[in-house]
Amino acid sequence: MQKITTFLTFNDQAEEAAVLYTSIFKNSKVTRIRRLPSDTVMSVSFELDGQEFIAMNGGPSFTFSSGTSLFVHCDTQEEVDMYWEKLCEGGEPGQCGWLKDKFGVSWQIIPASLGRLLGDKDPEKSKRTMQAMLNMTKIDTKVLEEA
Repeated sequence: MQKITTFLTFNDQAEEAAVLYTSIFKNSKVTRIRRLPSDTVMSVSFELDGQEFIAMNGGPSFTFSSGTSLFVHCDTQEEVDMYWEKLCEGGEPGQCGWLKDKFGVSWQIIPASLGRLLGDKDPEKSKRTMQAMLNMTKIDTKVLEEA
């Protein structure tokens, strides 16, 4: 059992969110659905690529903010494109690889190359990479490499 589990509180979409997320990420599954006596879903436990999460239906007073996000490490542009497309559907693209999904959860879809390019030994290359990234919504690794 992992020591720290991310707990997400939705209005009434916990099951819908867990089903969507587990359909997007490999090695993912819904592990438990807890229901109230009325048969309404109270919470859903699920795993995304082996990491445990809990989603709860807490009512309309709970909302998400960009102050907390889920960071997705991507090895390729194809991965960036796939996660971006699936998580942004019905949601809202943001700047620099950030998006809000249709439930309001913030995600960062980030290629591994971004860290390498931003940390380049050549400060001018690093600066050009930063400037290129600041003009993007979805991160485009080809544009970053060319910066």
